[in-house]
Order: sequence, then C-alpha cells, then structure tokens
Amino acid sequence: MTGRRRSLAAERRWALRGSYAALTLFVVFFLTPPVYTVLTSLKTSREIGGEAGSPWVVHHPTLSNYLELIGDPAFRGFFLNSLKVTVSVVVLSMAISLFAAFSLARMRFWGSRALATGVFLTYLVPASLLFIPLFRIVGWLGLTNNTWCLVLLFPTLAVPFCTWVMIGYFGSIPRELDEAALIDGATWLQMLFRVFVPVAMPGIIAATIFAFTVSWGEFLYPLAYLYSSNQLVLTAGIVSELVRGDVFQWGKIMAASVMAAAPPVVIYAFLMDYYIAGLTAGATKG
Repeated sequence: MTGRRRSLAAERRWALRGSYAALTLFVVFFLTPPVYTVLTSLKTSREIGGEAGSPWVVHHPTLSNYLELIGDPAFRGFFLNSLKVTVSVVVLSMAISLFAAFSLARMRFWGSRALATGVFLTYLVPASLLFIPLFRIVGWLGLTNNTWCLVLLFPTLAVPFCTWVMIGYFGSIPRELDEAALIDGATWLQMLFRVFVPVAMPGIIAATIFAFTVSWGEFLYPLAYLYSSNQLVLTAGIVSELVRGDVFQWGKIMAASVMAAAPPVVIYAFLMDYYIAGLTAGATKG
C-alpha cells in the first residue's frame, strides 16, 4: 500500500513538472512580442537601428515616442474615433444581443433552437469573406470613408457571439424565477430587467468585453473602408500614418501599439473573473 502511494505521488510530481514546463513555454512564447514592443517603444531611432547592440536591452530609455504621439493631433483623432466607434458598437451590440438572447433562451417558440444555433454559426464565417459584399452595401449607403460605417459593420462580428454567450447564461437560470415573476404579474420586459439582468450580470459583462475587444481591435474593416486621416481609427491609423513607403517609424509604431493595447489590457485585468464565468456558462448551456 505504501509503495502504491509513493508511485502515485511520483506520478503527480512528474505531472506537475510537465504542466509547469508547458506553461513556461507558453508564457515565454506569447509574452515575447509584447515585451519586445514595450522595450522598443522606449528606444531612440539610433538605438533601434542596432548601433547599441542587443534588441532586448534599453541603454538610453526615453519617453519621446509617447510624448510625440500624445502631442500629435492626428493620433489623438485616431484615438477619439476608436473611442466613438467602440462605445457606439458596444451599446448597439449589447442592446440587440440582450433581447435576442432572452427571447431565444426563455420565450420558447417554434424554431427557437435552430435559430439560436444559426446565430452562433454566423460568427464562424470569416470576416475576410464578408468585407467585399459589405463594401458594396456600405458604398450603396454612401458611408464609404466614414467612421460611422464601422458602427454598422462591427455588430455583424459582435452580436452573434454575444448572443450565444448570453443564451447560455440565461439558460442556466432556474425556471422557477420565470414562474414566480409571471405569478406576480410581471411582463416579459420587467422579467428581463428586474430578474435576469441582475442574475446574469457576469454573462452580460463577458459579452460586453467581447464586443469592446472586437470593435477596438478590428483591423481588416477599418483598413478596407477608411482612407482619410481624419476618419481613421487606431488600428488602421498606426500603419497608415507611421509607415511611409519603406520607412518605418519603429519607435512610434511600438509606442502607439502599447497605447492602443492598454485599454483592453486594463479591462481584462479587472474583469477577467466575470469574463471567464460568462464564457463557461455559455459553453455548457443553451
């Protein structure tokens, strides 16, 4: 019996060592690009050119790249455009997804299950297959090279997944709450906002974070539909304005990338538990 316990303990130690080794490789592989980005953003153009030696050592750290970007009206315009689009897309996507998820999860009707599956399947269609037909639609609406066209386009990426996440979370809520609310004379709308929204807040937060991430970090659509400097958002503006022909302003590009990545990083850092809880419920229900 003692030998069996020793064998199990040895197997557990080797399993832990293997897990830590795999986790270490994973962390190193995925943290190398952002660490290199931050280090490069703190270098001068001469040091980035290689005259100072190793690219992983900052010999003369400087904030000049950040200060020049903050003082650049064009970059501030990119940031404000991204903020305007992101807030609008999050509000629009969550309004659509909230009502769609509630109706599909709780207001059972003919074809609701098939429709719920179809909503999620639309998320699996790559954006690279959709931007050409959508370009024709945007042109027909007269919104080409207009930042507001992204407010119409980004929900096509955010709404299906957000709806699926909230369908799973709404489906995990006991049906006794529905019956109690209906007995008390509540309408479906009152039931949604007074019962389901407070209970399903982790799922709603997870969906909101996803909608924010899609609208803030999307690159293909802004690059395809916008081309004027005053209409660009951060993702397209960084590569459009900081790359001139074969001249790459690497210090500013890296600094701009760090500044653009900061809002999602901060949001995930504070709301990660809600995000994981929402995705877990969405993956097991509905």
